[in-house]
Amino acid sequence: MSTRIGIRREDKSIWERRAPIVPQHARQLQEEHEIEVCVQPSEIRAFSEEEFTQAGARIEEDLSSCPVVFAVKEIPARLFHPGHTYVFFAHVIKGQSYNMPMLAELMNQRCCLIDYEKVTDEHGRRLIFFGRHAGLAGMINTLWALGQRLEWQGIPNPLTDLRQTRHYDSLAEAEVAVSAVGERIAREGLPEQIAPLICGFAGYGNVFRGANEIIELLPVQEIEPHEVAAVAQSTDYARNAVYKVVFKEEHTVEPISPEDEFELQDYYDHPEKYRGKFNTYLPHLSVLVNCTYWETKYPRLVTKADLRQLYAKGEPRLHVIGDISCDVEGAIEGTVKCTEPGEPVFVYDPFEDRAIDGVEGRGPVIMAVDILPSELPRDASEYFSGVLMDYVTAIAQADYAVPFEELALPPEIKRAVIVYQGKLTPDYGYLEQYVRGLE
Repeated sequence: MSTRIGIRREDKSIWERRAPIVPQHARQLQEEHEIEVCVQPSEIRAFSEEEFTQAGARIEEDLSSCPVVFAVKEIPARLFHPGHTYVFFAHVIKGQSYNMPMLAELMNQRCCLIDYEKVTDEHGRRLIFFGRHAGLAGMINTLWALGQRLEWQGIPNPLTDLRQTRHYDSLAEAEVAVSAVGERIAREGLPEQIAPLICGFAGYGNVFRGANEIIELLPVQEIEPHEVAAVAQSTDYARNAVYKVVFKEEHTVEPISPEDEFELQDYYDHPEKYRGKFNTYLPHLSVLVNCTYWETKYPRLVTKADLRQLYAKGEPRLHVIGDISCDVEGAIEGTVKCTEPGEPVFVYDPFEDRAIDGVEGRGPVIMAVDILPSELPRDASEYFSGVLMDYVTAIAQADYAVPFEELALPPEIKRAVIVYQGKLTPDYGYLEQYVRGLE
């Protein structure tokens, strides 16, 4: 073998069972490209060590002999080897304080960091992601949470037949279960206490596409945002269907100046000129699923004040918020913490500004699992590995001793090199201020 790569075990969470490269692709790398694959043993990985060894990979605890190491989530700073190349979701591009020590150590060890999040095409569109599987798992969990909340409220409903995503062996098995619930809804209808059931989606990207695949397994009637209030207040509604509505930016924000009109590019360029208006829809929704990308410069979708106002009038229609995007106190300000698959939901009490684990209490149930694709570990890993395979050979065989300008990587990957030979690359020099903040 002329080249060797390592696959690290995931240990950031006991629920993280994904692998960046799956056995079938490990075999392909060795047989077609003469790239030896070494895999750290793991007790929780969704793919067994036997599957990897049968594919020709070697199981090794020590990956120091592997110049290039692939992982999914962050690698502890103490484990970096001088001059090695690491490929993983680094979560550093926003200057995240909790990962600056890790970034500093990569620089101290003269390493190279390639961040999946920044693997993009010439238009800046991400190419390697788990977004669809986050949407799939998050929507299943959201429907499960709705069933559990309604049951606690004493409302029998067909959604109690669902399990949390992690309890299904595969996406296919989960889809069968959701489809069965859909058949019950079509046949028996929904309880009068919750009809019409209106599920709102904020966002329309990869995460939404995954979530939409699941909701479409139910009998769905799609409505437009301007129809939401009328449907919610109507007495002539369908009990044997779920109403779906998709909100885009034009529905969630408005110009502050009455003289201005909404323009999408202007909003992206000057978000300070806009304010949120989603609270006008909130009283009419039964479920809200957040699939948006959010930064602090943008207005929030739902504020804590919105939730206080909503629940001050008694028990509203809104039962569950599936915050698939899961930015703590971000687009959904009531997402005051992230959750894990073992305890996926909490009730946000808007009057005491606190989270209560489970589905019981005053306020909306919020599903905020931040590693949702790990609940579909095999399906998510197989998809991710398949996309990554387009680049693994180039990453593994590149000469990382040459100057950065001469580094022969595909442009999609080169755009994702954050640290090279221990220094921040030109596109990421702005991170120096965050690293210096550690001193």
